[in-house]
Amino acid sequence: MQKLNFPSYSFRFKNNQNKIAVFDDLRKKFVILTPEEWVRQHTVKYLQIEKNYPQSHINVEKQLKIAGLVKRYDVVVFEPDGGIQIIVECKAPQIKITQDTFDQIARYNLSLKANYLMVTNGLEHFFCQLDYENETYIFLKELPEYKR
Repeated sequence: MQKLNFPSYSFRFKNNQNKIAVFDDLRKKFVILTPEEWVRQHTVKYLQIEKNYPQSHINVEKQLKIAGLVKRYDVVVFEPDGGIQIIVECKAPQIKITQDTFDQIARYNLSLKANYLMVTNGLEHFFCQLDYENETYIFLKELPEYKR
């Protein structure tokens, strides 16, 4: 797989019906290693190792309903009280991050109401803090670390 713009992390792999699979620590199973999954796995490790978010607060690939449509988010980080701290949208490295990507995560956030957004293709990372009062987001250099 392609080298990404994250620190080096260790992963477990296996060959599954002639396809490479990576062990997802959150889902407790091997999942097919697509380029987007490679980015998602690195993002989860980044949140846990670099930003100290507990594994128990991180959720991946769950469905949600937005305006009657079923969508699936990539990564969500919950607060201890159940609120949502961060929503992450992961794209494959060859996918350019565009305004459409931000529009997609903003639509998800209409129902989730996160404090922060992260958009990444593994090579470029964008971090935003939501300003609900002024209905905008503020770009940040990085996400805040987990505070106990």
